[in-house]
Amino acid sequence: MPVEFRHHDSLRLFAEIARYRSFSDAAEALNMTKGAVSYQVKTLEMDLGFALFQRGARGVVLTPGGLKLLAACQTHYEEIEAQILALKGLSNRTLTVGVSTYFAARWLSPRLMSFMQDYPDIQLRLQPMIRLFDLEAQGVDIAIRWGSGHWEDGEVTPFLPCPAFPAGNAAALETVERLGWEQAVSTFTLLRDHDDSDAWTDWLNVAGLPHQTRRDTLIIPDPNVRVQAVADGQGIALMDTLIERELEEKNLFRLSPHALHDYGYFLVHPQKADSRDCAAAFSTWLQTQ
Repeated sequence: MPVEFRHHDSLRLFAEIARYRSFSDAAEALNMTKGAVSYQVKTLEMDLGFALFQRGARGVVLTPGGLKLLAACQTHYEEIEAQILALKGLSNRTLTVGVSTYFAARWLSPRLMSFMQDYPDIQLRLQPMIRLFDLEAQGVDIAIRWGSGHWEDGEVTPFLPCPAFPAGNAAALETVERLGWEQAVSTFTLLRDHDDSDAWTDWLNVAGLPHQTRRDTLIIPDPNVRVQAVADGQGIALMDTLIERELEEKNLFRLSPHALHDYGYFLVHPQKADSRDCAAAFSTWLQTQ
């Protein structure tokens, strides 16, 4: 009997683990034990003849073979879901938007009712994401990503210009005012959103400040956690006007007039994503907001 029939349940389980990137989280969501999940995956890997996941301390990562199998599974199950919806007389136009909870809460959520009213035939699904990369593997049709827009993993469309500037707490502001930026910057821990971020390098260039080889950097991918870390005095970070409330309440302070004016929020459409008509409708709607 072909593997797709004998291991239908295991393939569904595999797709869920890939979505959660964790055996434990997938087991909890499916009301199974972690041992049962691990056993089914091991059985499926033995039958297929190749590994699906690389296991690590922070969860699991798909292997190249796992990525290809996930794409096939998603296409298969999406077709089944679309057929079921069609038989029920419901719309099968769905759009999965990858977005950080930071941007969703501070900008997107209050406006979503407008999209639902304008496009009642599109079922919108927000997928909270911290690292807005590997969009195809995560089943995202379109993502809202912060940065300079210089990415090559999808079709990039400028959306919301939002210049980035350094922000810190009251103690950081006092240090800048007392020492000046050139001396003060060497005393700060610079918070970044990912390992290979060029944002601080770009800002130092704009500010005309010398570059330094430094070890005191801290990677905090989640922007919500980054905001709190800055308020707690763990370092300084490049932020934007979405921290308006913290600035007004004087929990955070803008530390310099220099800003990265080409930074902001961009729409990124994966090269192999479906739902292009829905993504185009969402993009058009966003431009009006």
